[in-house]
Amino acid sequence: MRDRPDAFDEGLLLPALGAWGIEARTLDYAPVGFGDYHWVADGRWFITVADVRRRGFDGLRPAMDTAAALRAEAGLDFVVAPLRTTDGATLLRLDRHRWAMSVFPYLNGLAGEFGEEQPAGDRAAIIDLLAALHATPPPLSTPARPLELSGRAVLEQSLQDPRLPWLGGPYAEPAREVIADHAAVLRRRLAEFDRTAARTGEPVVTHGEPHPGNLLRSGSRWLLVDWDTVGLAAPERDLWLVARDADDLARYADATGRTPDPGALELYRLRWALDDVAEFVEWFRSPHGHTPDAEESWNALTTTLETLAS
Repeated sequence: MRDRPDAFDEGLLLPALGAWGIEARTLDYAPVGFGDYHWVADGRWFITVADVRRRGFDGLRPAMDTAAALRAEAGLDFVVAPLRTTDGATLLRLDRHRWAMSVFPYLNGLAGEFGEEQPAGDRAAIIDLLAALHATPPPLSTPARPLELSGRAVLEQSLQDPRLPWLGGPYAEPAREVIADHAAVLRRRLAEFDRTAARTGEPVVTHGEPHPGNLLRSGSRWLLVDWDTVGLAAPERDLWLVARDADDLARYADATGRTPDPGALELYRLRWALDDVAEFVEWFRSPHGHTPDAEESWNALTTTLETLAS
């Protein structure tokens, strides 16, 4: 996030590192990613702070535990996993209700951007990583990721009467208007999702968001970061974000013996778009300002709606 979190005391962070046995002197805000907040301590540790009112502490902790197990126990060295505290925890509460913290090793590398096109050679390397991940027996902590729309209630509420004003901030009314303009498209795509949602196969361990923004190139190695959404699901949950042509799908099939389902790939693509719209709707119906993150969300909302309409 480019914006620093509201009502958060950054003075909590350096003392909290003691839970990991870390004594750090410097702390620098890192305006990267979208959703969580990040700092770098002493140039050695990457701190992530999550607002667990949105996802829930008990929902995020199994994901962090799973990432740690995939690296330490399954030996997947491309997994950038959270470090454990001296008590063995991967996630630490910073207060009673809102903020939780995880710590990662700080790694030098080059990250991509969501939506950028990757060359065939890079896609091949990433598909090989996913094939290895999908073939790994799931750790006991691995959460199930059923094929559902997490933001469906928000989205359907916004469609009930799109004429009622939204009062969250400067993007509220423009967002209401663009949702009203696309109401028929959204209802049609929701119905399409319902018709095809049963089209998934045997679940495997999936990352959930292996797009270029969550891939780090470090020398000749590819690393996967941001394991918040790791879980058991059909492999197409990952593949739709990486595979672009028949050669990509054939490479995955050769590595795993499992042929991806084109219909399931499209279904996960649709689910992602609808959930994105719901997340942006919730953002703009809530208090917000004219900030870089709000502007980025506005651009993403309008682009996603155009894609759904096409």
